[in-house]
Parts: sequence; structure tokens; C-alpha cells
Amino acid sequence: MAPSPDTPPSPVADFEASLDQLEQLVEKMEHGEMSLEESLAAYERGVGLYRKCQTALEQAELRVRLLSDPEQPDNAEPFGAPSPDA
Repeated sequence: MAPSPDTPPSPVADFEASLDQLEQLVEKMEHGEMSLEESLAAYERGVGLYRKCQTALEQAELRVRLLSDPEQPDNAEPFGAPSPDA
């Protein structure tokens, strides 16, 4: 079932769409065929997309922390962190 136009995209879909747009933007900029004004506008758009991606990743990390230990989410350790008894 497709979401209605009024339904905001899920955080994962929003992240993936923003990341895809950012990758396309970087590719265009790397070709060097944009004017200075276009490059500045693209850079500004890229910063906005980067911030959206970063926010989505932070929200995902918080969800993982809450799922790992709902009572003490601040005690959750990042993935790949060495255990204290290792």
C-alpha cells in the first residue's frame, strides 16, 4: 500500500532519498560543469541534505539505544566498542 501524499516519509526512506540526492549532487559538482552560482547553490543544498542525513542517523542511534536498554539508554555502547572485560 503506497503512502498517501499527506503522510510524511519514514525516517529510513527520508534518509535514503536524501543520501541519494546528495550523491547525485556531488557527482554533478565533480564534473565541474557548473557555474560559480550553480556550484554555490548546489553546495548549500548539499549541506542541507547532509544535515538531514545526520539527523536521521542520530534518531536511528537513539532508537537502537532505547531498544537495547529502555531503562538506561545512556549506558548503551556504540557498535563495535570493546567490552570492559576484554
